[in-house]
Amino acid sequence: MSKQSEAQLENNLIKQLVSLGYQNVTIPDGDALVSNLKTQLEAFNKTVFSTKEFDAILNHLAKGNVFEKAKTLRDRFNITRENGDSFYVRFFNSEDWTNNLFQVTNQITQQGTYKNRYDVTLLVNGLPLVQIELKRRGLELKEAFNQVNRYQRHSFDSNYGLFKYVQIFVISNDLETQYFVNNKDQSIKQSYFWSDVNNKNIKDLKSFANLFLNPNHLGKMIAQYVVYNETYKVLMVLRPYQFYAVEALVNKAKQQTDKADTVKANGYIWHTTGSGKTLTSFKASQIIMDLPNVDKVVFVVDRKDLDYQTIERV
Repeated sequence: MSKQSEAQLENNLIKQLVSLGYQNVTIPDGDALVSNLKTQLEAFNKTVFSTKEFDAILNHLAKGNVFEKAKTLRDRFNITRENGDSFYVRFFNSEDWTNNLFQVTNQITQQGTYKNRYDVTLLVNGLPLVQIELKRRGLELKEAFNQVNRYQRHSFDSNYGLFKYVQIFVISNDLETQYFVNNKDQSIKQSYFWSDVNNKNIKDLKSFANLFLNPNHLGKMIAQYVVYNETYKVLMVLRPYQFYAVEALVNKAKQQTDKADTVKANGYIWHTTGSGKTLTSFKASQIIMDLPNVDKVVFVVDRKDLDYQTIERV
């Protein structure tokens, strides 16, 4: 009975994701994952890769740990085509995150130290970027969290380490749903509920999928709100209140840069001690700096340790 309940939860989520714009694909194993990756990268890059060219791409994708692969995802890879031409392969469009190819699949089996079968996988341009682990109602979220950790240890290295490209994990028992970023050493204390702009937690899976997993929002989270911590070589993901704060700051900056006159307007964000103000400020500054009409962003801190933290850690 419990198996059916979990399977029904899985099927309902897939139907919902398809309604949100995902393509449902059947990928039973690692070989099918690689084959689908070739097809999707070709469609995304509007070209066709020969076997030799795709082998070079796979060898490139296989290099590095989770932190390094996150950078590879957002970078371009130059290959020399068989006709001698130079071609830059893109893996993810961070500038227009809606202009990526979103797929959903389930029950991918990978053979590593042990054989593992994953619940629901979200693929972007063929790469597994979000892994969702589901448990039936009544079970603790920690069971899904522990299962994710087992998968990381046992089988994420298989098939060119493509599952090390996962950026975000989602765990749910239908009534409670949380997300966390992909890191080797992670704690369930670093998994978060999503919330709406009024700070109301969105706990049930259906509501979470509508708000967080729709391609527009998920693409933006991966493109802009997964952050590299260069000091510890780990990934960080913003919490919902940080996300809304940054969005508000960016929108305020856009309003001012779009005006024809020179009227200045102020805005501020209030956060408590330990809430991640430095990361929020850094991310807002980074995004605003890339706005077309912004010439300069001044980042001011009131303590030397914050200056060091900002430069060295993010």
